[in-house]
Amino acid sequence: MAPTPALVVALPRVDLGVKETPVERWVLDGVSLLSKRDDLSADELGGNKVRALEFLLAGVQPGRVVLTVGPTGSTHALAVARYAGRLGARADVITWPQETHAVSVITAARLRASARVTHARSPLDAYARAGWRRAITDVCWIPAGASVPLGAVGHVLAALELVAQCARNGLPMPKTIVVPLGSGGTVAGLLVGFTIAGVSTKVVGVRVAPRIVANRRRVLSLARRTNELVTRASGGALPSLDERCLVIDDHSYGGAYARETPSGKLAAAHLAAAGGPRLDATYSAKALASALELARETGDEDVLFWLTFDGRWIVDGDEGLRQARPT
Repeated sequence: MAPTPALVVALPRVDLGVKETPVERWVLDGVSLLSKRDDLSADELGGNKVRALEFLLAGVQPGRVVLTVGPTGSTHALAVARYAGRLGARADVITWPQETHAVSVITAARLRASARVTHARSPLDAYARAGWRRAITDVCWIPAGASVPLGAVGHVLAALELVAQCARNGLPMPKTIVVPLGSGGTVAGLLVGFTIAGVSTKVVGVRVAPRIVANRRRVLSLARRTNELVTRASGGALPSLDERCLVIDDHSYGGAYARETPSGKLAAAHLAAAGGPRLDATYSAKALASALELARETGDEDVLFWLTFDGRWIVDGDEGLRQARPT
């Protein structure tokens, strides 16, 4: 059983319904790999963001304004809006333009129905507007992607969850975990969690955002600060990060955030043909394509794809699936 640090009780946390997610074996296009179904992390809206929001929304009272930023069609922003609303708070979201695809169009529509959305010209403009709002009003501020040490703690626990699952079921830990790399909170948290558990699993972050945002230096900085937070909260010494366990995959990006790639579309099609869950073109499809390539190259079954996107709330009749086209 993986050790669980005392931070579970030491850090404030709100119950948003996060639960243990299953590990499945998939065979796609003749390639076998494991999948951590974190799309099933909560019944209302799963995916990776709800794990972070259990910590970041702790103490938010009814009537409070929760402010965040993100690109148009941000699943992070949608999760903030849904779970802030569940607590009786109101979400304000400042967005900036991005390339579009079917899922991002649908997400943007759902976001407009559940939050007050303000449009900015760029990320810099969005953060400037958010800074002004924070200076003059009392808001609960959540940065893009919820990628701060307190949010990454949710993914520390997710890593420990996987280690415990493998131990409980008599399975070896996967040698490689493949996960999308955007703002970096999930990758950083997994690195810290595997360090705490004493396993040397490699975490491959598949870059899906510009390099100025998604890069090795930023991920390691966030991981170090998260490790420091966990150390303080648990009241005991924890192992230092093994930075060699982080690998950045730059070749799956596609040239722009949210831009669909041929390999991502093909990977999503293979999964759909096998009766698997729906993927999004921004994050999960690109990461699955990379995981399949790695599993095919290594020739073993030691690769695990970490599914961070919950597609259950998208239905075939959604307007975006009929009309959305990449720009």
